[in-house]
Amino acid sequence: MSVLGVATGRTAHAVRRAGRGLSRAVDTLGRQVIFLIGALLSTGRAARHHPRETLRVVSEIGLGTGVLAMVGGSVAIMGFLTLFAGATVAVQGFTSLGNIGVEALTGFLAAYVNVRVVAPVTAGVGLAATIGAGTTAQLGAMRISEEIDALEVMAIKSVPYLVGTRILAGLVAVVPLYSLSVLASFLASRIATVTILGQSPGVYDHYFATFLRPTDVLWSFVQAITMAVVVMTVHSYYGYTATGGPSGVGVATGRAVRMSLIAVVTVTLLISLVLYGSSRQLHLAG
Repeated sequence: MSVLGVATGRTAHAVRRAGRGLSRAVDTLGRQVIFLIGALLSTGRAARHHPRETLRVVSEIGLGTGVLAMVGGSVAIMGFLTLFAGATVAVQGFTSLGNIGVEALTGFLAAYVNVRVVAPVTAGVGLAATIGAGTTAQLGAMRISEEIDALEVMAIKSVPYLVGTRILAGLVAVVPLYSLSVLASFLASRIATVTILGQSPGVYDHYFATFLRPTDVLWSFVQAITMAVVVMTVHSYYGYTATGGPSGVGVATGRAVRMSLIAVVTVTLLISLVLYGSSRQLHLAG
């Protein structure tokens, strides 16, 4: 009986501990959803009352600050990321298609894969690693140094001023940044296929122009904008709620990057399912 009682007690303790963990998880999710809604609603107030701060953040996002500004900030980082990703698509596609004797379709693969998957995901990773991580670190440093509390004392709503401006700046900056990323991926694919691998420029350009659909490019921009909103919101939340001093800011930044990377691939999956999930045929004619 004593053994049975001990086992029952341990089971009850494990159940209570699991229940407390589930309760904390639900509370955390609720706080995140409330913060997300409030942050998105605060972008209107940020546009009306804090245009200068929004422009400053746009400049900071695009060109960077400090040492990062020496290499061109997010422009250079995202450009190089998508440049190498586009080159990888060309090399792998040319080799794989060459194994079945249709390497001429490398232009089709570059137009099809770069726009739908490679450029959006690579740009999303670049956003999380540069803009997002910097946002978390900045807001976290302001939180632990009580600068956010000082703003509230001065009757300045901290969420519109700090979070709304950053979400709005991300929306403004992501369009030219993503345009550069898409162009870099296209350019890298063509250079790798034509210059390095030796395919005829006319063959590559023919298949690339034939299968590059303007609607795919448009939806690719919608996907990039959605990812920018998600990334900025996630990183702003973790920075705004950071605790535990400098080490806590580091922990918050790591968690924010992890969560934003998961969000990037999730957004890509959902949008791909919605747009292309029902397309079960691929016509290689024309």
